[in-house]
Amino acid sequence: MADGLDIIVITGLSGSGKSVAIRALEDLGFFCIDNLPAPLIPKFIDLCHGYREDTKRIALGLDLRGGQFLKDWPDVLATLRAAGHHVQVVFFDATDEVLLRRFNETRRPHPLAGSGSIQEGIGRERKALENMRGLADQVIDTSDLNVHQLKQEMERHFSRMSSTRVMNVFLLSFGYKYGTPHDTDIMLDVRFLPNPFFVNELRDKTGLDPEVADFVLRREETTCFLTRLDSLLEFALPLYEREGKRSLTIALGCTGGRHRSVVLVEELKKRLKVDRYQLHVKHRDIEK
Repeated sequence: MADGLDIIVITGLSGSGKSVAIRALEDLGFFCIDNLPAPLIPKFIDLCHGYREDTKRIALGLDLRGGQFLKDWPDVLATLRAAGHHVQVVFFDATDEVLLRRFNETRRPHPLAGSGSIQEGIGRERKALENMRGLADQVIDTSDLNVHQLKQEMERHFSRMSSTRVMNVFLLSFGYKYGTPHDTDIMLDVRFLPNPFFVNELRDKTGLDPEVADFVLRREETTCFLTRLDSLLEFALPLYEREGKRSLTIALGCTGGRHRSVVLVEELKKRLKVDRYQLHVKHRDIEK
């Protein structure tokens, strides 16, 4: 097949936001279908490929409602990729505490709870989906996201998918005092650098301000760190691409996530080749 389709497979735990994600993809122009049995997916994709010229981007919802059909998913996934389609599997997750709260708030029964508790249902589902999670190209943890933020995340991840299919590189700054981010691929601690927080005239500014950027970037240790980071990424990113990775998250953390990590993420954005990777920047804690 000369020109395969772009296929996003949405899967994950009940209550993690899969339905919101599928609706967001539909708004982005994807042709979406939910809960199609796994063995029927190749037939459906063949129909889409041959029937409508403008159906190039498809989103599929896949979860435990597929029952025994899910055991066929690894073979189905391999078949789709062997046929030349560009498949990205996105697994949605959240902590047990968050899932429990969401079910209690909506008063929905958990599909695997049976006569037991919601907590027991969550445990059964998490166990049953272990293999699906292992096959995912990307895991999105929605524990800290509301509905609107999740929709924004989907737009950030998928609105700029292009026919060149370059790897998406997500650059994230964060503060360790607010917890480490979920599901990052490369996480680096930059708290060894001098902290602008302890400079009175810089404390209330952020890493987006030129004065803070100059304070951080003029340090010899910053220059050495960035040189070594450049070498690491120059070596590693092409290898991630070779292994079929479609998105990569690089997280840089400082104490509060407002100064050093922000400066370095902005600097890293300038250094990476924008013609080779699709870059996305997020400063998680800059407003805290």
